[in-house]
Amino acid sequence: MESSGSAACCPVLQQRARWERKRVCTARELLETERRYQEQLGLVATYFLRILKAKGTLRPPELQTLFGTWELIYAASLELLPYLEEGQWGLGLQGFCPHLELYAQFAANAERSQTTLQAQLKKNKRFRRFVKLQEGRPEFRGLQLQDLLPLPLQRLQQYENLVVALAENTVPNSPDYQLLTRAARLVSETAQKVHAIGQSQKNDQHLLRVQALLSGRKAKGLTSGRWFLRQGWLLVVPPAGEPRPRMFFLFSDVLLMAKPRPPLHLLKSGTFVCRALYPMSQCHLSRVFGHSGGPCGGLLSLSFPHEKLLLMSTDQEELSQWHHSLTLAIRSQKSSTHRSVTAT
Repeated sequence: MESSGSAACCPVLQQRARWERKRVCTARELLETERRYQEQLGLVATYFLRILKAKGTLRPPELQTLFGTWELIYAASLELLPYLEEGQWGLGLQGFCPHLELYAQFAANAERSQTTLQAQLKKNKRFRRFVKLQEGRPEFRGLQLQDLLPLPLQRLQQYENLVVALAENTVPNSPDYQLLTRAARLVSETAQKVHAIGQSQKNDQHLLRVQALLSGRKAKGLTSGRWFLRQGWLLVVPPAGEPRPRMFFLFSDVLLMAKPRPPLHLLKSGTFVCRALYPMSQCHLSRVFGHSGGPCGGLLSLSFPHEKLLLMSTDQEELSQWHHSLTLAIRSQKSSTHRSVTAT
C-alpha cells in the first residue's frame, strides 16, 4: 500500500491527481451549465414556440424559420442530462453526438431567424404584444427573445471547451476515455462547421452592402461568389499630377477600384462607379516607403502585367492593414493556382 508521502514524491501520481481534480471540476461545470441551458431551452419552447403554434399568431413557415431546430435541440438536452447527473459522461455524450447536426442546421438558419423576428416585431402587432408580454415573465429574468435565440450556438462553444477538457483530463485506461475522445472530436468538428457557416453569413452581408454601394451597368454581379476582405479610401498616385482619392474594395481574388458619384447626382448620390478590377493572382506587392512605423503614412506599389498602381495613405496603421490584407489575398490566389496546376 502506497503511503501519502510516496504519492507526494511521485510525479506520475501527482499528475494523475491534477488530471482528476480538473476532470471533476470540468464534469461539475458541464452538469451545472447543462441544467441552466435546458431550463432556458424549455422556457422558450413552453412560453413562445408552443403557445405561438397553438394560437396561430405566426404562420407555420414563419414559426419554423424563427425557431429552426429548437425543439429537437431541447429534446437532445433532455436525453443528455440524466446521464450527466448519474456521472455517465461517456455514454451520455455518445448518445448526444448524433444530435450535433441539429446545431449545424440551427446555425444555417440563424440569420433568417433574426431577420424574421425583426420583421414580425415591426409589422405584426399581435406578435409584438405577445413577445413583450412573455418577456415580462419573471422566469426570463429580463432577457428578451432576441437574446435567447442564439443560445444553442453559444452552448455549442461551451460544449467544445468542456468536452475537450473532460477528455484531456481523463486517464487513458478509464472506461470513458475512448467515448470522451471521440465525442470531443465530433463536437470540435461541429463547432468548426458552425463557425464556417457564421463566417459565410457575415460575408454574404458584406457582399450585399458593397453591391448596394456600387452603381452602373458594370456593377451588376461584381460581388457574386466572392469573399470580402476590406474596404477604404486610398490615394492613387499618378505618374504626373496630384494624387486622387479612390474607394477600394478588396476581395479574395480581386481588388476593385471605384470612383464616387457626384454628391448632387439625382439618383445615385452616395454610390460608387467601378473603374477597374485588378486580379490578385497577377499582383506583385511591395512597400515603397512606410516601413518604419512613423506617423507619415506610406506608399504601396502594386504591379500587374499591364499596369502599375501606386497607392498612398497618410495613416501608417491603415497602410499596414492594407499591406497585410493584400498579402493574404495574393498568397491565397497563388496557392489556389498552384493546387490547380498540381491537380492537372
